[in-house]
Amino acid sequence: MQSDNPTAAILVIGDEILSGRTREGNAHHLAGVLSATGFDLREIRVVADDNDQIVAAIRAFDKSLGGAYDLVFTSGGIGPTHDDITADSVAEAHGTTVEVNPQARAILQARCDRMGTELTPNRLRMARVPVGAVLIDNAVSGAPGFSIGNTHVMAGVPEVFRGMVAWLVPRLSGGRPVQSDTVEVRRGESDVAEELKAVAEEFPDLSLGSYPFQDATGWGTSLVVRGLDVARVAEAMATLRQRLDL
Repeated sequence: MQSDNPTAAILVIGDEILSGRTREGNAHHLAGVLSATGFDLREIRVVADDNDQIVAAIRAFDKSLGGAYDLVFTSGGIGPTHDDITADSVAEAHGTTVEVNPQARAILQARCDRMGTELTPNRLRMARVPVGAVLIDNAVSGAPGFSIGNTHVMAGVPEVFRGMVAWLVPRLSGGRPVQSDTVEVRRGESDVAEELKAVAEEFPDLSLGSYPFQDATGWGTSLVVRGLDVARVAEAMATLRQRLDL
């Protein structure tokens, strides 16, 4: 699919994801949000709670550091425990250091005051952000994420992550949302492959895909046309339907 939209990558951080202990859903959620708001997601990578892996991924992704993509979104590793190293690793990738951010500290202190708890050293770890970063609001649990360069760092807890995404993405400059149309046929992928290929060649600016499914009535294939121009998507779908005698 031809596109002039900003490009993006998602970096999911956490040993618990790689071990299978935790089911990853944040990247799936963010992918849908980015597609709907005009960002082209090009890559999703999962790394361990390992400093070198995180630093290497940020440098490979963030265009402000010579990387491949306009925007980078991370999930995980900004909590209160020893293995929450994302802030330190992102700071290293961007050539800066980490310190307790006064605004973040005030946010956490106010939350502790409301809850009648103490702002312990472990809780205060969540106020540590790279020097030069700006905060991402967290309306769910208080502890903020942060943005530095083209990298946007968010929590791994799904509810908190979604809240941060809802606050952050509308503040970014997106492009044209992806338009799509789908038709389901009661035929296998191999039975529609030639028609799909022919239409894909006729509409090289669009993305066409086939996805098999099974339901109560048997097997079938979903054929999807995606692009940035709704008229072109409709034209390609009409051509595909005609070729399939639908």
